[in-house]
Amino acid sequence: MMEGTTISDLMINEQIRDREVRLVGADGEQLGIMSSREAYQKAQEAGLDLVKIAPKAQPPVCKIIDYGKYKYEQTRKEKEARKKQKIIEVKEVRMSPNIDQNDFNTKVNAARKFLSKGDKVKVSIRFRGREMAHTQASKPMLDEFAAKLADVANVEKPPKMEGRFMTMFLTEKR
Repeated sequence: MMEGTTISDLMINEQIRDREVRLVGADGEQLGIMSSREAYQKAQEAGLDLVKIAPKAQPPVCKIIDYGKYKYEQTRKEKEARKKQKIIEVKEVRMSPNIDQNDFNTKVNAARKFLSKGDKVKVSIRFRGREMAHTQASKPMLDEFAAKLADVANVEKPPKMEGRFMTMFLTEKR
């Protein structure tokens, strides 16, 4: 039996200092409202721990459980939830305003591959020096890029100037 340790903000055993708590038994039945000392004694009689599971409730809710087993169950649930989670990355495809058609097609194919894996794609055109004077001429290029990927992608954010870059975001069609 663990005596008074805190893991992830759960108070157990002697740490519970509330005047009265609502007690839930080991098999889930309501044992009513009592002093925390009384609740702790009941937990000791059962050979288990008293764990405060809902500290914000009025009065706080405590449960009689085997703390080690409970902690193990929680970590297992968290691990399971993490396993099912899909992390979406943002992949970037960079071009210059005077890109050749073959290079352009290669970039489109790279973006198609990223989208098929479920990632978001950030398409950006970098302007250098005098190219900054002709930024508006590159918007049709990004529109064409989106049009070539229209079968697999939606435009999440349309082309927009940000400093020396014109960027557009694409996401996979669902």
